Amino acid sequence: MSFDFLTDKDRIFTNLYGMKDRSLKGVKARGHWDGTGAILAKGRDWIVQEMKDSGLRGRGGAGFPTGLKWSFMPKESDGRPHYLVVNADESEPGTCKDREIMRHDPHTLVEGCLIASFAMGANACYIYIRGEYVREKEALQQAIDEAYEDGLIGKNACGSGFDFDLYLSHGAGAYICGEETALLESLEGKKGMPRLKPPFPANAGLYGNPTTVNNVESIAVVPTILRRGAGWFASFGRERNAGTKVFGISGHVERPCVVEEAMSIPFRDLIEKHCGGVRGGWDNLKAVIPGGSSVPCLTMEQCEDVLMDFDALSALKSGLGTAAVIVMDKDTDIIKAIWRLSKFYKHESCGQCTPCREGTGWMMRVMDRLVAGDAAIEEIDMLQEVTKQVEGHTICALGDAAAWPIQGLIRNFRGEIEERIKAKEAGRVTAALAAE
Repeated sequence: MSFDFLTDKDRIFTNLYGMKDRSLKGVKARGHWDGTGAILAKGRDWIVQEMKDSGLRGRGGAGFPTGLKWSFMPKESDGRPHYLVVNADESEPGTCKDREIMRHDPHTLVEGCLIASFAMGANACYIYIRGEYVREKEALQQAIDEAYEDGLIGKNACGSGFDFDLYLSHGAGAYICGEETALLESLEGKKGMPRLKPPFPANAGLYGNPTTVNNVESIAVVPTILRRGAGWFASFGRERNAGTKVFGISGHVERPCVVEEAMSIPFRDLIEKHCGGVRGGWDNLKAVIPGGSSVPCLTMEQCEDVLMDFDALSALKSGLGTAAVIVMDKDTDIIKAIWRLSKFYKHESCGQCTPCREGTGWMMRVMDRLVAGDAAIEEIDMLQEVTKQVEGHTICALGDAAAWPIQGLIRNFRGEIEERIKAKEAGRVTAALAAE
């Protein structure tokens, strides 16, 4: 089956590579901020329904339907203010898509914040940006200032009669603050630790008020969807996997890149069209992490025909996640690569939940031995069992994120782990015989 690659006229992000003018004047020339007031004039209900009809699913990793999430916000205010919070804490290893949006196409996000906030009755929006994103923060702040000066946001935004303020908050670089409730805690000036749910943010979020937390890409695509129509966006990808998607491809490819493509693109087409193929050729492919470091890896055989969307990758016990594709060739020590991720998650655990606090360290120490071949064969099953005790038993998904890469390693590369242990045992036996 042939795949229709996304054409330039259908790209939402017109300056992803930073080759054009990112100022307000430049983006207006490319069609952004066109008729925004008219979109707001159609009303909250129309905007929310259009987003539902578009089929947009959250681009931050979980893939929850965006329009449905917006509809959870109270229709009428009970006296409390409503808030939109944009999660720009892009700290997942391998993920770098939102970075390109914020530094090269920041006005798409600013315009999206206005429309999404209007749809949820939120007169204020906070963008929480990753601590390490200094230049991105500067570009985004410049776009916010330009929008204020032009009357696009602020009092009577776009002449709509709707007052809207947009604030940019810089984090301190903690991965756990990418979890929506930990992000809210950090915004409130407290230690970034996840909250128990319920209550959910739509009922009690920022400062105890109704709040929706969305990813940067999820919000930045909103204006174009509403301008071109839900049917246009839904025409890309498969059912339940609609729209365009920004993919970030890194690792052992000829040309690592960030590119916007249609959902459900075959993995091999994505790599060969936009990255020049796998380094050393397709047959040199060993493993792929398809959606950021928290999702299980896949083998070359699994990647042969897989489509890059939520459902196809879920069927292979992996996930699209943030569409951060990490490609590894046959020179890769896959055991060591997954060990490095387990070390990251151990370091970033907030320590609130016992399974995560203790389990991430335990898993990393077993991985230490697997890398060196010093473990026993029986420990592979024991490690698998521990991942199951961590997965699903914590307040937030960091425990899952720590468990899944190891589960993928054991599921797909168990033979390699066993070979290393046996080789080390044979070496120890040989050394013992030589000593005699």
